[in-house]
Amino acid sequence: MGHGWEGAVLKLFRGKDFTFTVTGAEQVAARYRRVHFTDGGLLAAIGVHPTMWVRLWFDKAGKPHQRAYTLVDPDVEKGTFSMEFALHDGCASDWSLKAQPGDTIDATVQGTGFEIPDPLPERLLVIGAPASLPAINSLLAVTPKVPATIWFETTHEVDRDLPFRTDSERHEVRNLSSQELVDAVKKELPEFIGDPAGAYVWIACDTKATRALSSYVVKELAVPRHRVKALGYWRAA
Repeated sequence: MGHGWEGAVLKLFRGKDFTFTVTGAEQVAARYRRVHFTDGGLLAAIGVHPTMWVRLWFDKAGKPHQRAYTLVDPDVEKGTFSMEFALHDGCASDWSLKAQPGDTIDATVQGTGFEIPDPLPERLLVIGAPASLPAINSLLAVTPKVPATIWFETTHEVDRDLPFRTDSERHEVRNLSSQELVDAVKKELPEFIGDPAGAYVWIACDTKATRALSSYVVKELAVPRHRVKALGYWRAA
């Protein structure tokens, strides 16, 4: 199956296509599934960076449908990685539940990028949700000595059991419902920002919340734009 108009647009922006092969899968939490892949030459061709993501192509009622997922534990030498799927109604979740060794899936790399903040902040300030947990874990791994406060959207009680790679001595996770998230972050975030120029805020939740919070951080808290990394991971219904 072709990739439709979205695929054509990504080609215009020099997106690069690869085919991944499933090597296994595991249920790591009640609503979270990890699928393992060989990379089809991706890592050797592109390299890897923290929070790196690719667009996977799914069949949705006979039409191509793409969704972005973060690479988990990429190994350049072996050409392998995993991806984690927050389970909900949808073709991507359905695919992850059915994935078997030998299955293949097309992917396009376009738009991903990340630079470690320089200088490093005294504390990482992170706002995310189950869909962005792999990226959060990647961010924490590349800044192992930096403390972090994480405001985390929990849509279900079992989201508290997701595979966080946090250290209780350095990382604080504040679980919040979807209704609480934006207001709570706006109320609590200022206490962590003494010098806005030295702060670093990473935001990845639904598009509406991401826009509201990134605007607040830049306009109200005066954090420079280059010290804010914000990406809407999905559109809330």
